[in-house]
Amino acid sequence: MAADLHETARALVADDRGILAADESSGTIEKRFDSIELESTEENRRAYRDMLFTTPDLEQFVSGVILFDETIRQSSADGTPFPQLLAGKGIIPGIKVDTGAKDLAGAPGEKVTEGLDGLRDRLEEYVGLGARFAKWRAVITIGDGIPTSYCIHTNAHALARYAALCQEQGLVPIVEPEVLMDADNDIETCYQATRRTLHATFHELHHQRVDLEGILLKPNMVISGKGSATQASAEEVAGWTLRCFHETVPAAVPGIVFLSGGQSDEQASENLNAINSRGPQPWALSFSYGRALQAPALKAWAGSADNVGAGQSFLALRARCNSAAVAGRYSAEMEELARSS
Repeated sequence: MAADLHETARALVADDRGILAADESSGTIEKRFDSIELESTEENRRAYRDMLFTTPDLEQFVSGVILFDETIRQSSADGTPFPQLLAGKGIIPGIKVDTGAKDLAGAPGEKVTEGLDGLRDRLEEYVGLGARFAKWRAVITIGDGIPTSYCIHTNAHALARYAALCQEQGLVPIVEPEVLMDADNDIETCYQATRRTLHATFHELHHQRVDLEGILLKPNMVISGKGSATQASAEEVAGWTLRCFHETVPAAVPGIVFLSGGQSDEQASENLNAINSRGPQPWALSFSYGRALQAPALKAWAGSADNVGAGQSFLALRARCNSAAVAGRYSAEMEELARSS
């Protein structure tokens, strides 16, 4: 089983491809649909995901797709189950398995991710439905006196328990400890919080006997908070991010797939490109983006079957740009060309 886990983990970050995160919760997808004045019904959600997954040549840039519990049970318009549709294109199906971040007892302003109860049985079911990897997101908030060590270690422990259960079932766990960029902190504060979080996470993964060659890490970039008066450049983001990873992430980990974390579409591509322009690293450095891949496609589609082709064109563009960023070949000219076409 270990060899299969290693092979799947490597395949998810091979050939300059990355992961499409299409695992929005019911509440999140409703907010996205509100932006295009579309009711969030099960059929509308199915039609939207169908538009994304049937994008021509998506497999050239996307190696895997993270699905939501509802979505992994749905089918394309022709009746093909989504996991089967993706696998037929050479895209690996995955599944979000946490049940969301809740208030952490005794820690005002901080969260802990839940979902460990019954997880072993749910993972077994997801394997039967076609999943080959999974995702669990922990949320770390920067603020006055936070993150606390209590919050960091509680979330790291849960991430490691999840990862061990995934590997037991033959699923590659994506380990996602996200330090949020929502505050007004500078980039060095983000570096310190991210460094502490990753150190604790790998400490727990080691103690819970997780095979590091059979996981992927999905972290934030080390970046300025949204409210900071000084926004770090892409080169600064690359420098601080790689410094942090070299201090905390073992070389055994085959790949790091960044979350976009509230960056704009173009910023997420530009920063990823700057990171990959610094030469070979011990790990493949790719993407696992949700909104940063989907936002233009959602707007273009707008819930109309007549706009499926337009939506798919925008998804293909963003996937192509981010694949180029993995190779260190992304440029602003790619965006200009798209806008003029």
